[in-house]
This record gives sequence, structure tokens and C-alpha cells, in this order.
Amino acid sequence: MSNERIILGIDPGTTIMGFGLIRVVNKKMEFVQLNELQLNKMDDHYMRLKRIFERTIELIDTYHPDEIAIEAPFFGKNVQSMLKLGRAQGVAMAAGLSRQIPITEYEPKKIKMAITGNGNASKEQVAKMLQQLLGLKELPKNLDSTDGLAAAVCHFFNTGRVTVGKSYSGWDAFVKQNEDRIKK
Repeated sequence: MSNERIILGIDPGTTIMGFGLIRVVNKKMEFVQLNELQLNKMDDHYMRLKRIFERTIELIDTYHPDEIAIEAPFFGKNVQSMLKLGRAQGVAMAAGLSRQIPITEYEPKKIKMAITGNGNASKEQVAKMLQQLLGLKELPKNLDSTDGLAAAVCHFFNTGRVTVGKSYSGWDAFVKQNEDRIKK
């Protein structure tokens, strides 16, 4: 592993996709960017998915991340919401996999635990802790971008540990780890 790497963190969503980037230099993290992709003005769900894919590719081509950390959808009661979130996550993952970037998936509680020490922390608590950890001058109005940044920081904290989330280094690895999902 080189002395410098960039981690892209993504909080997938169908109305707002939050993302953040950190640079790791000699085991120290530095803030690069955080922002969000607003999708709520688009009526067509499929066009939203296309835009998530395109924006993720743009981020990859601009910042050249070495790894992607993505928040896994939480399991709620609304099945339709879960399907839409899963699709958003899937297209973001497909963008990374198309560029051969390793992807690691983290449960929301694991991200919150890594950042705050509390798996039930609020978005505001996570954002405040990130502000302290990375020296952010101010926080964004919407906290979807800090959720994406939190995924990247969580990945940094978990790098080198034996158990992290599900990890894929490319399509071949994804297929190998998900053989039960393949129709023959």
C-alpha cells in the first residue's frame, strides 16, 4: 500500500446522494471535499439512477480514489423505499466496479460507531464529530454529504482490520462472492 491514497465515501439516496473524499497520507487523514447530488427535481426514477451513475463516474475521474466506502441501505418497513435505495447503491457500486475500484460496504450503525463511538448517534452528532476530526470550518445545511464523508472516515478507521463490510475488488470478485445470486 502506498503512502498516499484517496477514499471516496458515498451515502446513496434517490433524492440526495451525499459524498465525501479524504486523502490519507502516512496514516493521517486530510479532508478533500464533501457535497451532495440533488435528485429531487427529477421525476423519473430511472433518470435519477442514471445521474447517480454519471456523477459517481465524474467523481472517480476527477479525484481518482483508490477505494470506495459506501453506506448500506438500512432495512426499514417500506419495501418500495428499500428497493429504490438498493438500486441507488447498486448503480454507485457499478460505477466504481466499472473503474476497477475496490468497494467496501458498511452498515449505518457501524459508520456511526466508528465516528462517534455510538451506533445510534444522530446525523448531527456524526457531523459534529467529523467537524472536529477533520477541522471543517462549517457544516452543510443538509447532512447527507457528511454521511458520505463519514463512510470514508469509517473505512479509514477500519483499514487493516480483519473484519470490515463486504468488499469487492471488481466484477469477478463480486460474482465470486455472490454466486447464489446468479441465474444459470
